[in-house]
Amino acid sequence: MDNETLPDTGEFSPEVNLSRYLQNIRQFPILSPEEEYALAKEYVKTKDKKISYKLVTSHLRLVVKVVSKFKGYGLPMSEMISEGNIGLLYAVDKFDPDKGFRFSTYALWWIRAAVQKYVLNSWSMVKIGTTAAQKKLFFNLRKMKNQFKLTDDREMSHEIMNAIARMLDVSVQDVTDMNMRLKAHDGSLNIQLDKDAEGGGELMDFIADSKPNQEEVISRNEIMSQRKVLFSAAWKCLNPREKDILFKRRLCEKSVTLEDLSKHYSISKERVRQIELNSIRKIRNNIMQ
Repeated sequence: MDNETLPDTGEFSPEVNLSRYLQNIRQFPILSPEEEYALAKEYVKTKDKKISYKLVTSHLRLVVKVVSKFKGYGLPMSEMISEGNIGLLYAVDKFDPDKGFRFSTYALWWIRAAVQKYVLNSWSMVKIGTTAAQKKLFFNLRKMKNQFKLTDDREMSHEIMNAIARMLDVSVQDVTDMNMRLKAHDGSLNIQLDKDAEGGGELMDFIADSKPNQEEVISRNEIMSQRKVLFSAAWKCLNPREKDILFKRRLCEKSVTLEDLSKHYSISKERVRQIELNSIRKIRNNIMQ
């Protein structure tokens, strides 16, 4: 992103006093869809910092909401918010209001991607691998343990570990290792965010209720609908072989192995893997255009 298009982020940086930051961002109004569209259209034409500032500040609470989903990884809340804010800035610069969906829907992807990248880098994922399945395990293990009605102070049974391993296409050892890593980094939700500030508050005070309200349900349905439209359009950029390989590797219920696909197409397993990754890249680039 060109530095000339960036608003000054200093006044909404959470590093100095997180609790005060979380209170202060509530002053920024949430834009209506019409206001959001008008500002986005004007920003595309002018690249005016003042317009960018309005779009960014009106969505700072969205960043905090996204970051709250990553609260269990033992990383500084302020740093994750800062990374999410960077993702928000990129979203402002790249958003095309004429695509037909809201800026918040578009920004959500950039914010989550920025936070996930920071979390992965901070946890040194290279030590346990960086495959898509392992990353999926990293970000979904807690959610799946909740589905099995487990808490972090209980050991998972071998049956549950096997079930999670099958669902996420990883080994049981991967599940065991990841569970130990996550437990080792768990932080208390009662940690005071700013010990020097009077009434600074605890982390728990700023974590959103996990139950979706009516607005969130509608927004989620809107996002899913728009994702389906975007994906369907992007899917057409693939040739028949790319579609078949990507579907069998990533989209069908039971993933087909590289070896089976290499035999079917009479190519090497490495070539199948390259086609799979290139197909994903094609779809992503098509969506982001």
